[in-house]
Amino acid sequence: MFKHIPCGETLPSKNVHAVSVSIPTFDDIISYEEGTNKNINSGYPRFVLHPYLKKMADYLHIKYDLDEKQEVVLVSSKKFANVISSKYTIAQKIDFDENFGVVLVDKNSKDLQKVLSFIQHVGCNLSSRFAELYLYEKALIDSLHVEKLDKPDLVLDTLKNAYGQKSVHLSCSGMNSMYAVLKGLQEIQKGVVIQFGWLYLDSMNLIESYDAQVFYDVSNLDILEEYFQSCKDNISCIVTEVPTNPLLECVDLRRLKSLCVKYNIVLVIDSTFSTAFSKIYEADILVESLTKFACGNADVLMGCFVLNDKLAKYKDKFLVHIDAPFVKDVERLAYEIKNYSLRVKKSNENRAKLVEFLEQKEFVKTVYHSSLSPVVSVVFNRSFQKVYDSLNFAKGPSLGTEFTLMMPYVYLAHYDLLTCKDGKELLKNNAIPIDLVRISVGVEDIDEIKKEFNKLDLR
Repeated sequence: MFKHIPCGETLPSKNVHAVSVSIPTFDDIISYEEGTNKNINSGYPRFVLHPYLKKMADYLHIKYDLDEKQEVVLVSSKKFANVISSKYTIAQKIDFDENFGVVLVDKNSKDLQKVLSFIQHVGCNLSSRFAELYLYEKALIDSLHVEKLDKPDLVLDTLKNAYGQKSVHLSCSGMNSMYAVLKGLQEIQKGVVIQFGWLYLDSMNLIESYDAQVFYDVSNLDILEEYFQSCKDNISCIVTEVPTNPLLECVDLRRLKSLCVKYNIVLVIDSTFSTAFSKIYEADILVESLTKFACGNADVLMGCFVLNDKLAKYKDKFLVHIDAPFVKDVERLAYEIKNYSLRVKKSNENRAKLVEFLEQKEFVKTVYHSSLSPVVSVVFNRSFQKVYDSLNFAKGPSLGTEFTLMMPYVYLAHYDLLTCKDGKELLKNNAIPIDLVRISVGVEDIDEIKKEFNKLDLR
């Protein structure tokens, strides 16, 4: 059932708006990270510039007669273009007559990488569907990708029903939602931002930009309470994931919530792994990357944040910091989100059966899992390269797809830590195995999924 997918092929296949890409071998991983892989021309939009955005940038160079030394960087709105230009003191001498954001940066400037990193962390990427329509209307591409769409209201209706909350707000990416939440909270209650657990890398990067305190061990609430007692009224919020990425650890939510209430601290939870159906009532604010399970097909970049009744009255303080998603992205998600609940249910059933299966296998060292999520992380007793190369599941960034998707998590998310002594030490101290494989379990026949893993018995 599962077949080798050539390096660089979009995941899903032949989908120009795919947010994942096949990286099928260990050598492909290394060459991708080192920037020498010539086959990979697309990928997760916050990390790899979409080909349509490259084409738009080339067109704008000609249209506005720009200097070749200037890099054209496209973002989701003029608002974020202004934020970036002000943050990095970039002089914008050209008034771009466009309904999106354009930032010019000297290609040799030290600010270029800072700008690109800011866009990655903040998630203010210009939509590939927006770019596609722009190019088509300029006769720069011949056709539009054919796909099924539905009424955009379905997205919010589905999420409000799933979360049991009325104050649900869409953004152009999950990181854009997290960015807006942290910015808004600083205006409501300025203070220290606490990171609790080993979180998704860009969430950690965002938190670092504040007066931050990091506690990696989600099982140690005693040390957290000691810190709360010492800081008193100087804490804005605590940010955690339920469960964490990639070790699928879960904090004692009841105790954590009681501490937050006691010390008047806002509890922000990234619920992407547990999805909208886990009913995490303890959160004051929930953040979800809708690119994952809500989409299920890895072809929409979008996010949302959910405010409880107490914080809903402050919604404008958060909304000012987001960009709304492009309407065509919402229409595409509207079609896909109709199966959100069924996908999660089936994937969770498969996850439970797969965990039971893997824990009995000699070739498996450790299985990390949670009853809240259809994701498992596995460390094998065999050569990482041989295991990774031999399995024919789709292999690439992201998760939450209806098809089983493997990701060499540390290599793709924390390659910078693997290339230095301090980075390796940080991973070791937090028990993050370098050779961990994160598996987003799909809805395929579970016997076929097991059959693919059984290939490792023969090696």
